[in-house]
Amino acid sequence: MNIFETNRLLIRTLKKEDSEDYFDMMGNPNVMNPIPRKVMTKEESNNHLNNFLNQPEISVWAIELKSENNFIGLCAFLKNNENEDEIGYRLREKYWKKGYGTEVTVGLLNYGFDQMKMDKITADVDTRNLNSVKILEKFMTAKKEFFNEADNCTDRRYEISKKTGYNTVYSK
Repeated sequence: MNIFETNRLLIRTLKKEDSEDYFDMMGNPNVMNPIPRKVMTKEESNNHLNNFLNQPEISVWAIELKSENNFIGLCAFLKNNENEDEIGYRLREKYWKKGYGTEVTVGLLNYGFDQMKMDKITADVDTRNLNSVKILEKFMTAKKEFFNEADNCTDRRYEISKKTGYNTVYSK
């Protein structure tokens, strides 16, 4: 099922056929270390994907490149530790530095505000993940830094609210 699309990307539900490309992402230390998360084995990656397939009410979706018709990453709406709406994304390494992170971030903000009727959206990022920091700083305001015990890193929380500029910056 398709959720939304951008110029080059289709955001859709995950499917079992994504498993090889999913593992290419989840088993890659270059992708997982900046998050920071543990690299997964093939079995762990399959279990992780199956967990999302068995819980369709969770807003974790595939990012598909329209021109190639294949899985290039994940994006999601989650709840942060303060129960606020949070966006997240992760891309396979071969799709880095092509503008897809920026494109999916704008798509998530548009979808969150326009379709899900959110008032505020946040994003947490390890401060050492400079590529994601750069993307989030284009659209959101840094609000605080804190030590994330679960991931053993310093995270920075970004946010944007519908009242503080979304309509003038992101609306279609």
